Amino acid sequence: MPRPSIAELRPVVHPAGVKDRRSGEHWGGRLYMREVSLRVTRLLVGTRVTPNQLTYVMTVAGVLAAPALLVPGIPGALLGVLMVQLYLLLDCVDGEVARWKKQFSLGGVYLDRVGAYLCDAAVLVGFGLRAADLWGGGRIDWLWAFLGTLAALGAILIKAETDLVGVARHQGGLPPVKESASEPRSSGMALARRAAAALKFHRLILGIEASLLILLLAVVDQVRGDLFATRLGVAVLAGIALLQTLLHLVSVLASSRLR
Repeated sequence: MPRPSIAELRPVVHPAGVKDRRSGEHWGGRLYMREVSLRVTRLLVGTRVTPNQLTYVMTVAGVLAAPALLVPGIPGALLGVLMVQLYLLLDCVDGEVARWKKQFSLGGVYLDRVGAYLCDAAVLVGFGLRAADLWGGGRIDWLWAFLGTLAALGAILIKAETDLVGVARHQGGLPPVKESASEPRSSGMALARRAAAALKFHRLILGIEASLLILLLAVVDQVRGDLFATRLGVAVLAGIALLQTLLHLVSVLASSRLR
């Protein structure tokens, strides 16, 4: 069976609304990765590769960001970015292959969410271990590893707070939540949410943004000749994760999502 052309592939694997999903599409996908993934998907749709197999590989790529970040200096930061970008690519490709082959499953959705949890956590844990300076030859400062793990826990809890809305509604016999229900009922909470959305500081604890920040901090450290920027970054992300975990929980409870 001949490979489909890009023109044939695009309307099927990129149906209307895919790039405009409020929480289901990363800015990196909209900006550049969907065009890259389209070319990779074209190579795979004629093979026996399944969407779930791609999701497994995606998850492995995301988890490998943690050991990649243990490589000292800029090379390790670059490897971390590479692993996370590979994760993002495969996160696009698995859904595109599923749409073309019409191979949809709840297991695939579940695996995709597990992969997202693990990638974000791996980057932040790796960041903390990187700040602990495992290979520096001196005393390992485990405080930074603890703070990185704390940030990872916060990132996971934030995702869980969102996903558990669906669990709670299902167990309560309610239909899936609509986008409009996520708006806070009080004007004060709505204003706070708009301010947070404008600042976008909460995105720094997501794997893709965090990996890019780690690379930037690695460059600063290279110039300084120490780990000050990396350690400051770990502390800041741990603080953001804890604050955002609390604010997100309050936002869920103050919206109509549980009603």
